[in-house]
Amino acid sequence: MKKLVFAVALSLTATFAFAQKYDSFGEKIKPAGAAEVSVLNNVSETKQSDIKVEAEVESVCQAKGCWMKVKLADGNTMRVTFKDYGFFVPKDISGKKIIFEGTPEVTTTSVDEQRHYAQDAGKSKEEIAKITEPKRELTFVATGVLVPKK
Repeated sequence: MKKLVFAVALSLTATFAFAQKYDSFGEKIKPAGAAEVSVLNNVSETKQSDIKVEAEVESVCQAKGCWMKVKLADGNTMRVTFKDYGFFVPKDISGKKIIFEGTPEVTTTSVDEQRHYAQDAGKSKEEIAKITEPKRELTFVATGVLVPKK
């Protein structure tokens, strides 16, 4: 009986400790097994498998938290959106190392969509007007995100 009580207490302690480390958004994911952001250097045009990645947030949509940009290993950034527009992240997480899981893909972002993102990011009308060409880029659709607690 003592062993059972000890096992339950240990299990609850581990669960409580995990819950204290991260705020979770979208599907519940665990931090274990997150790859370095450099794994995204090899994403091709073909359909990719789900992957869990750790990266630093560069910026977040200031309208709703409906997308974020994370820093890549080569110094560029990658836009992360959220599956089915089903969840958002806090707008004040720039600079934090987060963990996210989902699917990377190479996409073409239209001029209208780029302008929308620029507006969400608070860019000036002049900066938005300079966007005149579609952009081929690495993007990511996340199903779950973990943000370290403050």
